[in-house]
Amino acid sequence: MSHYYAGVDVGSWSTKAVIVDEDLQVLGKAVLRSGADLPKAAADAFELALKEAGVKRGKVRKVVSTGYGRNKVPFADATKTEITCHGLGANHYYPSSLTVVDIGGQDTKVIRVDASGRNLHFILNRKCAAGTGAFLEEMALRLNVKLEELNNLAMRSKRRLKLGSFCTVFTGTEILRLIQEGERIEDLARGLYLSVVLRVAEMAPLDGKVVLTGGVIAYNPVLKQIFEEEVKVTCLVPPDPQFIGALGAARLALGLSIK
Repeated sequence: MSHYYAGVDVGSWSTKAVIVDEDLQVLGKAVLRSGADLPKAAADAFELALKEAGVKRGKVRKVVSTGYGRNKVPFADATKTEITCHGLGANHYYPSSLTVVDIGGQDTKVIRVDASGRNLHFILNRKCAAGTGAFLEEMALRLNVKLEELNNLAMRSKRRLKLGSFCTVFTGTEILRLIQEGERIEDLARGLYLSVVLRVAEMAPLDGKVVLTGGVIAYNPVLKQIFEEEVKVTCLVPPDPQFIGALGAARLALGLSIK
């Protein structure tokens, strides 16, 4: 008889769920906006992932929740921090010592893990929206473009435009001034991504194997290119990077059943 395990990552921006088998193969996954009702978002994402996997809820032996809303998942058997889960999720694809950069909707983390995926050190940016998905969303509004268009605009840029401010408020003012001065929207878009990269790079040294995770890198692949150009490192992006935290949680769920 097959057994299944689940990880639910309740983030400030979105909630992700994955269903895995005993070999940690992802069978089903789902992502929804977290909204104000975190238990509902967790339950809905879990049910959608079960449906995609073709697995009945009663066949899931253990569920581990993670993310800032991890304590709002009443059906979870255990909770773990997103630091732990992102390290383990990245280690599943790259089983070696890593520097994991998780860029989320409201915060950014730089996590160092050993070859087993165990957290050695981490630093977290929560004091400012700079370097996060919220920063990019606010700046897309300033440019009067849809957030999903920002990446393609930046890809068409031929110029390195460095913005002077990291702060979301000051950057917004600077963007307005640069628009008035005639800067191309493509260069402004790339300049915004450059701001994200530089903000992350100042948090901690990025060396060794660098793995980029989170929803922001999933939907904005230009970030990988800019990281490599600016920080002079080769960056790895795992499959479905927005689900890495949930995958790490599922890995812990499997571990709970083995014990």
